[in-house]
Amino acid sequence: MANTKKLIQAASGAAAGAAALNVEDVFSNYLYTGNDSTQTITNGIDLNGEGGLVWLKTRNDTHSHYLFDTERGAGYYLNSDTSGAQAYNATAWLTAFNSDGFDIGTSVAINDDINDHVSYTWRKAPKFFDCVTYTGTGSAQNISHNLGTTVGTLIVKRTDTTGDWLVQHRSLGGTYYMDLQNTNAAATNTSYWNNTTATSTEFTVGTSSYTNASGGTYVAYLFAHNDGDGEFGPDGDADIIKCGSYTGADSYNKITLGFEPQWLLIKGYSGTYAGSTSWWLVDSQRSGSGGRVIYPNLTAAEQNNDYPSERIYFEADGFSIIDNNSNLNRSSHNYVYIAIRRGQMGIPESGDDVFAMDVHGSAGDSVAPAFRSGWPVDMSVRRNISTSDNWDNGARLTQQKYLMFNASNAQTSESSEMYDFMNGWWDSSASNTNLYGWMWRRANNFFDVVYYKGDGTTARSVKHNLGIAPEMMWVKCATYNYTKGNQGAWQVYHKDVNGGTNPEQYVLGFEAIQPQDDNEVWSDTAPTATDFTIHNAGVVNNSSHYYLAYLFGSVAGVSKVGSYSGDGSSTQNIDCGFSSGARFVLIKAINQNYSWLVFDTERGIVSGNDSLLVLNDNGAQTTSFDSIDPYSSGFTVVQGAYNVNQSGVNYIYYAIA
Repeated sequence: MANTKKLIQAASGAAAGAAALNVEDVFSNYLYTGNDSTQTITNGIDLNGEGGLVWLKTRNDTHSHYLFDTERGAGYYLNSDTSGAQAYNATAWLTAFNSDGFDIGTSVAINDDINDHVSYTWRKAPKFFDCVTYTGTGSAQNISHNLGTTVGTLIVKRTDTTGDWLVQHRSLGGTYYMDLQNTNAAATNTSYWNNTTATSTEFTVGTSSYTNASGGTYVAYLFAHNDGDGEFGPDGDADIIKCGSYTGADSYNKITLGFEPQWLLIKGYSGTYAGSTSWWLVDSQRSGSGGRVIYPNLTAAEQNNDYPSERIYFEADGFSIIDNNSNLNRSSHNYVYIAIRRGQMGIPESGDDVFAMDVHGSAGDSVAPAFRSGWPVDMSVRRNISTSDNWDNGARLTQQKYLMFNASNAQTSESSEMYDFMNGWWDSSASNTNLYGWMWRRANNFFDVVYYKGDGTTARSVKHNLGIAPEMMWVKCATYNYTKGNQGAWQVYHKDVNGGTNPEQYVLGFEAIQPQDDNEVWSDTAPTATDFTIHNAGVVNNSSHYYLAYLFGSVAGVSKVGSYSGDGSSTQNIDCGFSSGARFVLIKAINQNYSWLVFDTERGIVSGNDSLLVLNDNGAQTTSFDSIDPYSSGFTVVQGAYNVNQSGVNYIYYAIA
């Protein structure tokens, strides 16, 4: 059982084995680098016991897409970009389906050591995915399946000889078909589906040789559509897959799913350009909010379409598309999609699972990523500690772009700002011992990232997936250099501002200032477990711009968003409920114009002078002060050392174990 599921079960009080399946149990989006040998991909998906589908594609070379499934067996593959029959090789391709992933062989098309590769894995599960094989009869027949719910998308492929990849989508019904291996618009053909829409227990094939030739062999992939009837997640009531349609808008176009997607397949089916546009496949692991696209109907390497006219944004409750790209969003054109929910890590039990620090290239193997975490990174901070340098920060949702905590600049592109690794961040193999990285992972109650478009309205609610009411929020306009008075560009909410009484009425910035009473930011409305509220100030909600929000919460033994009052004593212990002390501490005085102070154990939290950085300043770190000391359940502040324990001064902090 996956660690994530164990965490969620523990949090919900469910007995082992009783909890509903989570996205992580039935779907994996996993990146790997080839090795020209044999390789085991461990992604936590039980293919050996449950069965399923594996889809592999080389990202930076023009190899085909390779699809393997447990019904046909290891070694047998199909290519979504051709109509050819299946082929077989026992050692070169996928060689085994395992209880936690799969093994691959030596083929350069899926395991070349000079290339990067992406894998998608679907596990059979009711209301999510099913895979069946059948033999044709030459006359209309019904084929049973075990999806047990609305069939969102049905894909059928003949395996013994040439045949098109025929697609039936719930938005079009059994009268229409599309072809996965080409750009055709939706069309009608009675002989494919016998004009019959698939049901929760069976689908119908007609007399066409593509779907039902006498003696022909076929494989069918069935993707569910959840519509308030999904039975997934910790409470057994979450939707994790949707197959729907939308009409293009030539401008910002929000498609609400009720969840944030991690995998998205889109195809235009009607309109002038529908017959000439490719299938678009984007995912959160490779491409943040969909900046790099793979085309299932082409052998082409992934394309970097990270510019406004071809950008898909993943939002907390759906996805959005801007401008009039004909592949995605042309007015009066219609599009179908399959969307799979982003996996949400359960409540973490250890800070090591969700927060990491590293020195650039410290692994010493000259292999990217330069900063290692041991897990996929969702937000990062980077700076040189020995000289003047900016606090660059970025997120998976805005991959290859960064903002600065100490400046108001709009996001800047950076080719090395890469998050498409399973174990860290930053696409560089060089070593710089003065360059430090801090890394966060999204997890229930601990940390979340939201990317949203402003709409200029007052009292606007923005969805998030933190799972609790955020205790601290950092929000910045990503596409313009807005500032607001003394607060600067970043707008900060902390639950203990104003002594914890109506903190939503106040706002801080990453500046050496005190909180300001300002209803134009949080609209005097406290955040909830599902939304935070913003007003119409340009720094948080201009209709022409996009915004990045970081949301933080307290998790017992892992993180603490809190406050304390300075007492003027030589030392004061701050109890965060940790068992081995704090590894990262951010402190800000809220009734004095003092700076934001950053401490961590990577640079040294010791009984003596500490390595201190200032978040709102680009200056090099100083080691001239003894500001905080180690303390087993949190940290100790020291009087007189850089203003962290002055009598009569109130402080807010954020600490991670």
